[in-house]
Amino acid sequence: MGAGWAWVLTAVLAASPEPKVVSPLIKVRPGAAVEGRAEAKLSVARGECEATQVVLPGAIERVTAQPLTLRAEGQSLTASVWREAYLDVKTPSNSQGRTGPWPDALVPVETPGEPSLPTVLYVEVCAPEAQAPGKYRGELRVKADAKAMAAVPFTVEVQPFVLPATASLPTSFGISLYSIAKGHGVAPESPEAQKLLRDYARTLLEHRVSAHGLGMDAPPVRFEKGRAVVDFQAYDAEMAPFLDGSLLPSGARFTTADVRDSRKASTEEEKVAYYRAFAEHFKSKGWDAQLFFYAKDEPKPEDVPLVHTQSKRVRAAGKIPVLVTSPLDEALKGTADILTPTLNCFFPRPGPQTCRNILPISKLRARLPADTKVWWYQSCNSHGCNGGPMTEAATERAYTGWASYMVDHPAPLNRAMGPLAFLTGVDGELYFDTVFAYNTQDPWKNLFEFGGNGDGTLFYPGTPQRLGTSTHQPVVSLRLKHLRDGLEDYEYLHLLAKLGDAESAKALARRLTRSGYEIEPSPAEWDTVRQALTSRLRARWENSEYAKRPGVPR
Repeated sequence: MGAGWAWVLTAVLAASPEPKVVSPLIKVRPGAAVEGRAEAKLSVARGECEATQVVLPGAIERVTAQPLTLRAEGQSLTASVWREAYLDVKTPSNSQGRTGPWPDALVPVETPGEPSLPTVLYVEVCAPEAQAPGKYRGELRVKADAKAMAAVPFTVEVQPFVLPATASLPTSFGISLYSIAKGHGVAPESPEAQKLLRDYARTLLEHRVSAHGLGMDAPPVRFEKGRAVVDFQAYDAEMAPFLDGSLLPSGARFTTADVRDSRKASTEEEKVAYYRAFAEHFKSKGWDAQLFFYAKDEPKPEDVPLVHTQSKRVRAAGKIPVLVTSPLDEALKGTADILTPTLNCFFPRPGPQTCRNILPISKLRARLPADTKVWWYQSCNSHGCNGGPMTEAATERAYTGWASYMVDHPAPLNRAMGPLAFLTGVDGELYFDTVFAYNTQDPWKNLFEFGGNGDGTLFYPGTPQRLGTSTHQPVVSLRLKHLRDGLEDYEYLHLLAKLGDAESAKALARRLTRSGYEIEPSPAEWDTVRQALTSRLRARWENSEYAKRPGVPR
């Protein structure tokens, strides 16, 4: 976030004669009373992306923008610019949501908009790790319906400290070739669908998120004398760039990967041999990603024997952790190497409970074997599974305030999981899907699933018909940007702790996320905390071993 912004909800931007710069943590809705600034000031670490919003005045259909290049003493940075498209919410996720238009999809800036809706540009600057620190300046110049608007000055200060390319917090978010193909109206086996899958997964990696699922299909296998002979050629072609760091210039890698179960393995011996071959293949490739087996999702009582069987056979194959999505449950004792309850299971609060076994993470770890990892995930338990405010006030309160990826929830809730993860010390985050609505409806018209707007869907299908482009492409959501910003908050806090100031890092994290349902609502406070983090990191970095490494620009 830019330094020194004080965001006051006082004036309707549409009445302003010039473009205004608005905090990225404000969702600009029709008639929203928000005050902005005439210039943009951003602070970005090397290896980080930061953004702001520019709101254009008046009723506008078409926008064009000149490329925004920022310069400083022979160095330059290039910004990306999108136009925010609106989703018409028909049923609010809960009492924190509202019906009507909400900004979410980030479409090419030239995509025509609806003149009755605000025209908001999302402007993002990413600083490579090798970028020289300093202040970079430029101007955003746009035309609205062919009329030139006042230029918006941009100043971006690139900080000396560096965020790691590969995320420090393990994540695993679902994505599927078959869902993507359906959403875009192409055949799953087509080269177009295969390219789209890589584009979607690449986009997740660019946002510090690792994925499971992807092509979905298990590699071919045959069995010879009790040994699984697996043909990993197609699997490696799909997955290796995400696991060996060759896909992005930064060298970023997935932090995790799931075992793809094979129907060709029919006996217990064959299944164990197949899993062993999977583990051996990862080891032979030197891939650092945490390979795991995703057991039966949210097992019901009747699924308990299956989970025990799965866990036993996977462990017989070697060191592949078994992930189980469940609160602590005596019936499942001993099955999970990565226990993954919902977010609500970690934070007791007054009133009706939304998890059957709520334990703060310290108490949960005390009841697990020492080497068991603890992840968490969001579900409709964070907003209510039916949609709309509940009739019982106490029950409605139980489902409000939680960190959330819903379209019609405030941006700080979308961003909160990263700071929460640092504060609690959780080991990773799971999310079931990022393209779920592609299977059930037109995401451009509706994202209501599992009682929430956007549950399981963080993308929109960017078809040529929709965007007016020559090719298909993934369209990212504001929520994915907020999620990424939260993971970068995690990196700031994690780095400050590594540099010897863990207490300050924890204190700053508490100012943003006191618990899973107590999230700081003020964009100004988020900005203040980021400034404090930046100041402390600069002071610690200059005297650290990291700053003295060869090749690090100063």
